[in-house]
Amino acid sequence: MPYTPIVATLGYVLSPDRRQVLMIHRNSRPDDMHLGKYNGLGGKMEPGEDIAACMRREILEEAGIHCESMSLRGTLNWPGFGKQGEDWLGFIFVIDRYSGTPLTSNPEGTLEWVPVDRLMDLPMWEGDRHFLPLVFDEDPRPFHGVMPYKDGRMQSWSFSRL
Repeated sequence: MPYTPIVATLGYVLSPDRRQVLMIHRNSRPDDMHLGKYNGLGGKMEPGEDIAACMRREILEEAGIHCESMSLRGTLNWPGFGKQGEDWLGFIFVIDRYSGTPLTSNPEGTLEWVPVDRLMDLPMWEGDRHFLPLVFDEDPRPFHGVMPYKDGRMQSWSFSRL
């Protein structure tokens, strides 16, 4: 069977001093599989757009700001992550410069500035605790990971850097 993942972006917007990151607290929809968790911003790529355009569009839709500078920090393959066991392939970005004033909420939940060094204190997907340190570390090389899920639980984690 061919691998046909849902392609998506996940972005972490840094404050101008790079000490805080804009996170969404998914607290609006009772049927949300992410309910109660904190996530970066992002979503599914649309036909006709490249992955950077997708990230820019998602940040504008979810936070109301324009990406001025961003970098690809990694890619993640999440086999089985979807609500019905769908595979996801994510492109992980850090947005280090933006214009505009971020929204305080959107239909998914509340947007909150969180100190980067407090991210691990937040309720989040178990798997996020494995890759988030790589998003914010000093290694300039992007990471490329695979994190299989089954029944909503991470099964394993591995990554490489080129």
